[in-house]
Amino acid sequence: MTPEQRLAELGLDLPDAARPVGAYVPAVRTGNLIFTSGQIPMRNGELLVTGKVPTDVRLDIAEAATIQAALNALAAVKLALADGDKPGDLARVTRVVRMNVFVNSAPGFSGQAKVANAASELLLAAFGEAGRHTRCAIGAAELPLDAPVELDLVVEVR
Repeated sequence: MTPEQRLAELGLDLPDAARPVGAYVPAVRTGNLIFTSGQIPMRNGELLVTGKVPTDVRLDIAEAATIQAALNALAAVKLALADGDKPGDLARVTRVVRMNVFVNSAPGFSGQAKVANAASELLLAAFGEAGRHTRCAIGAAELPLDAPVELDLVVEVR
């Protein structure tokens, strides 16, 4: 079963990769590694939620936002795997190496790891053991567009 099929079983759709809003690209491949740009919880061009966790954004909503950001990062990986007219294939991912999650944190909030874990569990569901990764969960004073979370991935591909 492919990662996309596993995501579909969870009721999740892989979006199209977001277009950059600055002088950067969604992902860069160097050798067998793909590095994504930071992804925020956008869906269909709309930011799903804004604010600080947990004062403006409840923990469960922040976890859902992190899942959307992870789906966006996977879409960027898939785009980086495209070859001409041939679409990318997440089945070419051999290992999720690293995930960094930044949480727009209210003062005193220390639950960044719980917010990040929603995306970690998604990667395990999509890729099995190849989705087990290293991770940083970091509290941030502010994030772009007042997003509650931003994350990036490093994956190994064949």
